Amino acid sequence: MFIEKILPRFTETDALGHINNTVLPVWFEATRTPIFKFFTPDLDPQKWRLIIAKIEVEFQGELFYGQEVEIKTAIRRIGNSSFVIEQSAWQHNEQCALGKTVVVRYDFNKKKAQALSDQEKELLSEHLLED
Repeated sequence: MFIEKILPRFTETDALGHINNTVLPVWFEATRTPIFKFFTPDLDPQKWRLIIAKIEVEFQGELFYGQEVEIKTAIRRIGNSSFVIEQSAWQHNEQCALGKTVVVRYDFNKKKAQALSDQEKELLSEHLLED
């Protein structure tokens, strides 16, 4: 599991005074970088090997400006050519959001999914959640 801390910016708040719901997918994307590096170590977009097939965010509580948020990132499931990243946002030791992202290993030249290599599966497995 990867854990990163974010300090919400004032611009990420909304009229109700909490973090806007559009911000969580952005935070989740930013904190997926360690997993992206399994596939593209230098993060060069010209060598990119992944596409997003689905994103879900379940909001479970409010998040507030100026108070640290901890994002936990792990792997929920590994398939043949895809895997599911599960992420959670925590503030004051309470889980405030849960996100799941389906990511597909993709061949941009052939425009189709590509099987994950054994090495990629092994790297992902090191961060697999246990039920």
